[in-house]
Amino acid sequence: MSPTPIRGRTDAAAEVALPERPAVGPVRGRGLPPLEAGGSAEDESFSAVVAAVTSAFGDTTRRQIYLYARDSDGVTAADIAQRFALHPNVARHHLDKLAAGGYLGVSLDHGGSGAGRPSKRYRRSMQAAALPAPPRPDGLLVTLLVRALDLLEPEVAERVAEEVGDEYGRSLAAQMAPGDSQRSMRAAMLAIADSLTAQGFAAHAESRGISTAIVRDHCPFGDVVSQHPVLCALDRGMVQGMLAGLCGDSVPVQMSSRALGDDSCASVAG
Repeated sequence: MSPTPIRGRTDAAAEVALPERPAVGPVRGRGLPPLEAGGSAEDESFSAVVAAVTSAFGDTTRRQIYLYARDSDGVTAADIAQRFALHPNVARHHLDKLAAGGYLGVSLDHGGSGAGRPSKRYRRSMQAAALPAPPRPDGLLVTLLVRALDLLEPEVAERVAEEVGDEYGRSLAAQMAPGDSQRSMRAAMLAIADSLTAQGFAAHAESRGISTAIVRDHCPFGDVVSQHPVLCALDRGMVQGMLAGLCGDSVPVQMSSRALGDDSCASVAG
């Protein structure tokens, strides 16, 4: 039976073109209203969960691609393009977005041939078996972490937190794009925003002049980060590590943080 083209291909193609997003609220571009002032931590956490799921599955075509990949023994962009009558670049975009959120794992498929560049094979991720809510740090472990950091000089604690975040970011990038480290800066920042959203940060990318910023509307560390802003160095390191893994170079990241008195929590590359 021949595949039936799916509506929404034009939208997906437009998404690949990476249009600029207007600033319209905490979870921008997701169809969700901003939280009321003074909203509870539970409200913010719920909003972050919705943002993570919507980012990955808000597109009809992408949902069907995930279901197909979930029940297959691995798929390639060419498989998806043929199955759903999509351009290969659009198929690859959908698969990469699912991989950035951690819903699909990626490996290199050499196909038994030594010629040519190996293709990526996408499989259902073990961590997405039940589509869990974004992970939230365990309170006891966070308390242990900040107590340990308090024993260090502030500069040393910040450096340690950033190094840990950098290593973790590089591991995330390797899962998203094994053997592939030459994305454009903007494409990488969009993928990083998706990955951070899946981690519970409710993040989105937006243009700021010639630079791209990743803005986080929710912090999974909750109130702890306001008491110990050194934890902000963790996600700064994560962004730096993912950029290095996706772009192939170490890119300096400037960060603002509400815990440090800034208007927003954002990372700007460049």
